[in-house]
Amino acid sequence: MKKFKLSGDIFIPITVVGLAIFGIVAVYSASNYVAEIDYNNKFYYAIKQSMGLFVGLAIMLFTANIDYRKFFGKGIYLYFGGIILLILCFIPFISVEVYGAKRWINLGFFTIQPSEIAKFCYIFFVAEYFATDPSRARSFKGVIIPILTGVLVCLLIVTEPNMSITVCVGLLMLSMLFLAGMRVKHFLMILLPAIALIPVLIVIEPYRLKRLSAFLNPWENPKGEGYQLLQSLYGLGSGGLFGVGLFNSRQKYRFLPFSESDFILSVIGEETGFFGTLLLFLAMGFLIYRGIRTAKGCDNFYGYLLSMGITTIYAIQVLINALVVTGSIPPTGLPLPLISAGNTSIMVFMGAFGTLYNISKNQEEPILHNKPKNKPKKINKIFKKFAYNN
Repeated sequence: MKKFKLSGDIFIPITVVGLAIFGIVAVYSASNYVAEIDYNNKFYYAIKQSMGLFVGLAIMLFTANIDYRKFFGKGIYLYFGGIILLILCFIPFISVEVYGAKRWINLGFFTIQPSEIAKFCYIFFVAEYFATDPSRARSFKGVIIPILTGVLVCLLIVTEPNMSITVCVGLLMLSMLFLAGMRVKHFLMILLPAIALIPVLIVIEPYRLKRLSAFLNPWENPKGEGYQLLQSLYGLGSGGLFGVGLFNSRQKYRFLPFSESDFILSVIGEETGFFGTLLLFLAMGFLIYRGIRTAKGCDNFYGYLLSMGITTIYAIQVLINALVVTGSIPPTGLPLPLISAGNTSIMVFMGAFGTLYNISKNQEEPILHNKPKNKPKKINKIFKKFAYNN
């Protein structure tokens, strides 16, 4: 009888599911008081997060068993699918507006946040673009298309407005260009204007100026713009080394806004303390390490860029969320992946990590061969030729 043997980096799905389960516990702890008052059900947010986990698990199982190489040739379609979803955020009766931001679309029985999907569509597009001809990264002309497509995604997201995801996509774009092998001088030509653009984006929106002011001196207006940051710091400070105990947070009693989503890390820090938070970051760091390890083991450029793109966007969001919650950068709304409340985020990230696991399963096989039996079909005018890598 043939022994059953798991292939691929099994630590990836195990860590993802472990973090997502912990996220449900954290969401319940951070939201049970508010949920009971607002919805007469203290499990309201935890149930929603559980549903997102189960759907995300199904998506992850699906993507984990679909050969990632089958996505090669479909990057352009995925990209434009993401763009269409972003445009739907501005269509009346379809878009959902919350606190003046149009970041969601209503599908009838549930809502989704297109920006969470669009950033991964961009990863698939750019990975395919450079895998088709790796030499494109070495010329400025060759990187124009990834830059323009990335800028379009950023413009649509910042118009919602959603500054935090815009910054994430911008950093993702720069990272993908760098990972693809872009020349340093070309990289700096893009990086410097991008840095200069950030103050402009802050100035054109008054609420962003207020957030910057709150970051520089939150005690200047402790009951206004500085309130959320101060409450976040109070929560982290109250946790000490070992925390006040699971489910014993005081900040969740309407002191800390968005305690179940963007600022859930503060509640985790309050309840589990420094060492509990350290264990959480070790788990997230371990997942990032497995992603980099998967990319390193790839013998084709497409798998390498996909692995690094998925790992990089996860690392970017973890880092930015941690910096915001600790007051290291100006406050902005960004969920902690796999942990914060938000069904679209958890489902999309779990699906992406399913693809990452699939890449780890297929590392021993090249994506394309010099003389393939079944030559790929011509997919569009952008990709004029395929590079067959051994």
